[in-house]
Amino acid sequence: MALTHRYSNLLKPFSTAVSYTPSLRRSFSTDDSTSITVETSVPFTGHNCEPPSRTVTTTPKELITFFRDMAMMRRMEIAADSLYKAKLIRGFCHLYDGQEAVAIGMEAAITKKDCIITAYRDHCLFLGRGGTLLEAFAELMGRKAGCSKGKGGSMHFYKKESGFYGGHGIVGAQVPLGCGLAFAQKYSKEEHVTFTMYGDGAANQGQLFEALNMAALWDLPAILVCENNHYGMGTAEWRAAKSPAYYKRGDYVPGLKVDGMDAFAVKQACKFAKEHALKNGPIILEMDTYRYHGHSMSDPGSTYRTRDEITGVRQERDPIERIRKLVLSHDIATEKELKDMEKEIRKEVDEAIAQAKEIPMPDPSELFTNVYVKGFGVEACGADRKEVRAVLP
Repeated sequence: MALTHRYSNLLKPFSTAVSYTPSLRRSFSTDDSTSITVETSVPFTGHNCEPPSRTVTTTPKELITFFRDMAMMRRMEIAADSLYKAKLIRGFCHLYDGQEAVAIGMEAAITKKDCIITAYRDHCLFLGRGGTLLEAFAELMGRKAGCSKGKGGSMHFYKKESGFYGGHGIVGAQVPLGCGLAFAQKYSKEEHVTFTMYGDGAANQGQLFEALNMAALWDLPAILVCENNHYGMGTAEWRAAKSPAYYKRGDYVPGLKVDGMDAFAVKQACKFAKEHALKNGPIILEMDTYRYHGHSMSDPGSTYRTRDEITGVRQERDPIERIRKLVLSHDIATEKELKDMEKEIRKEVDEAIAQAKEIPMPDPSELFTNVYVKGFGVEACGADRKEVRAVLP
């Protein structure tokens, strides 16, 4: 009975209310002059703060962009699944499908001068920061044109020039690093913030609370984002946390619970959080979201949850389908036009994979780069400590 109750809490019916002025056929190249007012699917829940309005303004152009970008992320992750099974991707691989609204909504509320740092489920966040499909697939397959030169793999995407400070493999380790980025922003008197992402599985990490304490003491512009997909590896949140209300866990830090399957709720929450952090210091956002794949490619994801649960979330809360319904209900595009767009996206993904396969692996000498600081004359020796294999500058 308890399990049934907990499962039912994951399902929230699509109930986004909208108003649209005027009623026109719009093409994909439409400008931003037409306003659409959207009400978030469920209310925000605040802790030590007054929640933002549920009313969000958007445009036909933004709706189409949301649809296309999320569809691109979904297709990329599905393709990564196939590449892993074909052994073209090795090592760890954690997929993001189902959680796309978090990446999309967050980007809509911030700029590339705001920083993002996350854990190892990082492919779609990289794409949202302006990374390309080719860079993503090349990195996944360990090719030298990858975003981390083929040396990081799935868990270590990186794009510093766009404010993306990576995926990190150690659970929770990115949180103090993110607070450090926020410290640098405040020290430099920048009007920017850092979004530090972590999952519910990392929410009990001691380093999270230590970093949050310092961020609160120094009023750092840090936004801690808990992507609560309800399962830390194979452990349900209610089995791992005495209090799974992660937005309240900061105690002395304000928090906000957000429907992480609603891109507009995420957009509104991130805009609100950025304004708060710049004036008052850190805030916690709990994104109530869901992953369709298992924790990683080695996890089928069906031993600790039912297929009915996964199917139910897909039918009731899928972030792409929410946007599709808005696009169709306002006559912005037809069903056929959206399907044609999805076909074009599949083609783009397939072409990027084909190009990535042709790119060579990194040169063996790359093993010795990005390890030590240059200028100290470091020698790399063999196992016997006698034969010098390489001399680093």
